[in-house]
Amino acid sequence: MAQNASVGLTGRPGWQRLWSDERTRGLIYQLLAVLGLALVVAFIVSNTIANLQRAGLASGFGFLFDQAFFDINQKLVEYSSTSTFGRALIVGMLNTVLVSAMGIVAATAIGFFAGVLRLSPNFLLSRIVGAYVEITRNVPLLLQIIFWWVVLSGLPKVRDSLALGDAVFLNNRGVRLPAPLFESGFEWVLAAALAGIAAAVYVARWARRRQQLTGQNFPVVWTGLALIVGLPALVYWIAGSPVAWDIPEPTRFNFRGGFNVTPELVALWIALSTYTGAFISEIVRAGILSVSKGQTEAAGALGLRPGQTMWLVVIPQAMRVVIPPLTSQYLNLTKNSSLAIAIGYQDLVSIGGTILNQSGQALEVVGIWMAVYLGLSLLTSLFMNWYNRRIALVER
Repeated sequence: MAQNASVGLTGRPGWQRLWSDERTRGLIYQLLAVLGLALVVAFIVSNTIANLQRAGLASGFGFLFDQAFFDINQKLVEYSSTSTFGRALIVGMLNTVLVSAMGIVAATAIGFFAGVLRLSPNFLLSRIVGAYVEITRNVPLLLQIIFWWVVLSGLPKVRDSLALGDAVFLNNRGVRLPAPLFESGFEWVLAAALAGIAAAVYVARWARRRQQLTGQNFPVVWTGLALIVGLPALVYWIAGSPVAWDIPEPTRFNFRGGFNVTPELVALWIALSTYTGAFISEIVRAGILSVSKGQTEAAGALGLRPGQTMWLVVIPQAMRVVIPPLTSQYLNLTKNSSLAIAIGYQDLVSIGGTILNQSGQALEVVGIWMAVYLGLSLLTSLFMNWYNRRIALVER
């Protein structure tokens, strides 16, 4: 009787009915996959811990509080050889963020202008840009980094530095620049700059809505420059110039005052920017070509000039095609910055390698590398996805 009840009305046991359901079968497969992955991870962790114990190595992140005993030639925060390993990793992470942010800005500018110029009807200009793109894309990035580092290292020695207006000096140790010294009252200048940026964004949105409703143009660029540059400059003058400059002065063997930008940073920045910019230019060119030619003809019929047609009609529509692969290029640039170790730029990987050699905590250091690059990549993707959704077409 019980056996007949388990068979049910369909004539099949209950477990067969569950297995024949696609949704239930999919959940079972997923649970088995997760269980198998958990077993593999548990085996790897257990085996690693046992091997570390046999080698006499203690696991954990306590080494981050040990003294570093090494210097860093470029640092955005206070650091000395008496600082901890953790502090050194923070300095390296900031150096990585610095060169990545600078590279993304420069590569975006290079890529957009090169992508537009390659479609120029001017034969010579389009061929020059095409040669830049093809050569840069097909030469390994590591070789380009080393090339620019060799070029900058070939500058004159400190004693024979190239002076630009008695304030900027170029030599094989880098670029020596005046350092700003902020005095009382500078906070008003900073507040004026932030207010100018906010006002410029508001004016740009208002001008866009006004153009859509009436068709009338508004000088957004000049107004934005007046707000972003002119307003802080006016407040700076009213506050009595609350910024002094520490001008570098040449001494017998080095310079006194100012701050130095190392040739490693400049070489890495140029190489990353030009290399990634070449790929971005092809993405931009493809995005422009994806826009229907009828859009350009319609803009011309409305009386828009070629420059206005490109930046007001074609580029906004091309951005919907450009943004997804552009995000990948930003992620590649951030990860490619780890090649800085080849020329001695002390980024996260370079400093982490020094810590690894001194402490022997290989797994922990590699784990920190992975976590930092993963975090930077996720933040970049999050921002770009937000922007992509913002400019997406809204269907009615």
